[in-house]
Amino acid sequence: MRLVRPLPALVVALLLLPTGATPAQAAGATHRVAIEGMKFVPERIEVAAGDTIVWTNKDFLPHSVTAAAAKLESGDLAEGKSFRFVAKAKGEMPYICRLHPVMRGTVIVK
Repeated sequence: MRLVRPLPALVVALLLLPTGATPAQAAGATHRVAIEGMKFVPERIEVAAGDTIVWTNKDFLPHSVTAAAAKLESGDLAEGKSFRFVAKAKGEMPYICRLHPVMRGTVIVK
């Protein structure tokens, strides 16, 4: 008698995806923004709704990711710390570092 092994969860998930979709599309892509040299790098980023943006502070000074209009606030990010945000609403979201307002960036959600 031959035993049938259950399919791994990943295989089952892939089988349930709509035709033509990949796992990255189903979960949303991840985009990275470095905070270094008193700048957001890149300063302007385009993402799709459902994508995740991760800001990582590579400076020795604390920084924040603050978009008052979108009610987005990372709090103070020490060196090496990160902040994640899932883009939901389409449009343009300008943001600043609350601690250093000359630092500016923009997220464009398509």
